[in-house]
Amino acid sequence: MSGNGNAAATAEENSPKMRVIRVGTRKSQLARIQTDSVVATLKALYPGLQFEIIAMSTTGDKILDTALSKIGEKSLFTKELEHALERNEVDLVVHSLKDLPTVLPPGFTIGAVCKRECPYDAVVFHPKFVGKTLETLPEKSVVGTSSLRRAAQLQRKFPHLEFKSIRGNLNTRLRKLDELQEFSAIILAAAGLQRMGWQNRVGQILHPEECMYAVGQGALGVEVRAKDQDILDLVGVLHDPETLLRCIAERAFLRHLEGGCSVPVAVHTAMKDGQLYLTGGVWSLNGAESMQETMQATIHVPAQHEDGPEDDPQLVGITARNIPREAQLAAENLGISLATLLLNKGAKNILDVARQLNDAH
Repeated sequence: MSGNGNAAATAEENSPKMRVIRVGTRKSQLARIQTDSVVATLKALYPGLQFEIIAMSTTGDKILDTALSKIGEKSLFTKELEHALERNEVDLVVHSLKDLPTVLPPGFTIGAVCKRECPYDAVVFHPKFVGKTLETLPEKSVVGTSSLRRAAQLQRKFPHLEFKSIRGNLNTRLRKLDELQEFSAIILAAAGLQRMGWQNRVGQILHPEECMYAVGQGALGVEVRAKDQDILDLVGVLHDPETLLRCIAERAFLRHLEGGCSVPVAVHTAMKDGQLYLTGGVWSLNGAESMQETMQATIHVPAQHEDGPEDDPQLVGITARNIPREAQLAAENLGISLATLLLNKGAKNILDVARQLNDAH
């Protein structure tokens, strides 16, 4: 028996299926958890493949004393990982989709958009304010957030509060909240807290009427080399059709607005009865000015199927050959149409002023 087993093992080792797939990730605990979950799914789908996880630090992980919106770099959490992809040191990289710019550097594409977890923002309170809500916090309480989007919306909704930048990974931010007496609460993505197993720290979930979320929030994106067909095929099965179409609409909206970290732009999407609903908004930095609209488009969430190859299959940086092109284009057009509507109503002025003020501070 053992002889046969060894022969089989040797045959498997010599077969091309035993190829090692190298997966890049940021070093933070949350990034590792997210990457581990994607790798676990791939291992279950491809038991004949081996996966090796390679962790590295990014610019965004290293510059911790400056607000994200001030650093002026679109690929803060992705650049070093993309360099590793380019040099063939890794075959794919797992990101939070909201960290991936809507225009990727040439040669890269998002080969999978995984099923979205809760996209909402969550409030974590200092231990002495547990049981409160943002509304019931004392006057002039300081709330920490690294996001202009959150600060602008929440200043408008809760004018009795003060908002201050807080940086660092989730562990660091929670430690700053608990150990320093500086913050009464901090705002974080609910999905990150869920993935870390820290649901018990969530004191309040902010629904879209209070705070719309960031483009792609709650979803994971798998970035690959655009011409690496083997890896594209490998990860393409991870696409969640509904999440993919919602995120194409959101990314197209942001891209057409030319938004980014340095301006407050937020979205909310829902798929219901073959209709994709997209709400998008822009705010001035202090939240005093805002503009938001909702549009919808008929899109049938498809069962996955094989499409023929396209000359340029990417839409807003995403390649999904196994999802009907027609549905993807309808989602992209919805995002562009909503952005165009807001721009025609004067959103450009709000965004330009926000950008100038952010650069000046």
